[in-house]
Amino acid sequence: MVAMTAPTISIDNFAFSQPSVTVPVGTKVTWINHDDMLHTVADEGKAFKSDPLDSGDSFSHVFDKPGTYKYFCSLHPHMTGTIVVQ
Repeated sequence: MVAMTAPTISIDNFAFSQPSVTVPVGTKVTWINHDDMLHTVADEGKAFKSDPLDSGDSFSHVFDKPGTYKYFCSLHPHMTGTIVVQ
């Protein structure tokens, strides 16, 4: 079994770099904050939520169940993204 490169999503200029990412079950996704403001990564379904991320901080989550995970920054709710797990 060949491991897929774990996707990294940048947080920059009050946006997530990839609005939608599709990954296989078991994939670890990492978000890295490149803004100089605090941001969070929070799942609408409450499956995961990061602590506030300062500039340079990162948060990872392993997606072990198929589904569509809509997430947002709880400090800036207009920032949204989706992870599709197949």
